[in-house]
Amino acid sequence: MSKIYNWAVLGCGRIANKFVNDLKLLPNAKLYAAAARDLGRAKDFANELGFEKAYGSYSEMAEDPNVDVVYIATPHSHHFEHTMLCLKNKKAVLCEKAFAMNSNEVRQMISYAKENNTFLMEAFWTMFQPSFKKALEIVNSGELGKLKMVRSDFAFNAEFNEEKRLYNVKLGGGSLLDIGIYPVFAALSALGVPDLIKSSADFSTTGSEESINIIFKYKDGEMASLSSSFAVHSPIQTEYCCEHGYVVLHPRWFTPTDITVWKEGEEQQLFKNETKEGAGYQYEAMHVMECLDAGWTESPKMTFEMSLNLMETLDRIRIDAGIFFPDHDKNMFF
Repeated sequence: MSKIYNWAVLGCGRIANKFVNDLKLLPNAKLYAAAARDLGRAKDFANELGFEKAYGSYSEMAEDPNVDVVYIATPHSHHFEHTMLCLKNKKAVLCEKAFAMNSNEVRQMISYAKENNTFLMEAFWTMFQPSFKKALEIVNSGELGKLKMVRSDFAFNAEFNEEKRLYNVKLGGGSLLDIGIYPVFAALSALGVPDLIKSSADFSTTGSEESINIIFKYKDGEMASLSSSFAVHSPIQTEYCCEHGYVVLHPRWFTPTDITVWKEGEEQQLFKNETKEGAGYQYEAMHVMECLDAGWTESPKMTFEMSLNLMETLDRIRIDAGIFFPDHDKNMFF
């Protein structure tokens, strides 16, 4: 029987609410503590979702000896600070993407987790979706021939508010780190790190990047065409185009979804979404507890290498597109 783990949530926003509702589906997850910068907000969140305790201080929560694992759901501008706080208190950490603001921060987070022998994983929930895993399985099997092209997008028309996270540079605003990270992940997962990156961005009046188009090029001829935006709506799907067929992850492709597979000379096959309950966050939480049960401090699926490759690739895209975060990039070679 798996151990019952006391979960804490650091940051009581919308994404945390979704995650916690899926966490309730897991019998070995106990809703123990919710922490926010404001105690009233933490109490409201805890009461609504059923947590035992509420903290108006992240430090107090991290110092609670009964907390086993912390889900960090603050803006990515604060992920480094909050992850390091939890790791210093020997708390297992599942930190939302983007894992941090740049690869320097990610390297320090990983290094400290290793030194402190404490579990750390980026909460890239798509990695654990049955539909995404199925799509990669088909592509990697070779049954459709060699993968030659990836097309992936994520865009929606967001309300402009210069103070809120999406457009606020001090909070890591911009579509790339918020939603463009998904298409980049789709390409990296199937093709690996690109040899050449070309990107073009359009900026809002706050200086944040609002829309971006990205091309990956590989030495053997493979390519990826990726895009994200807060200014338009897009299909939000991913296509893996192979020599003898293709795999399409249907709209909102990074969630539990349907898959279409076509092979030359055959009829299309539709693989229906098999997730019957929850939004899909339960899969990554389940994996974290499996890792803790096994005594691992690194996920064998969402590895440190994958998170570092992802952030280093995002850094390369930002350099090419001219996207900068002055509060975080001062030690980077931009």
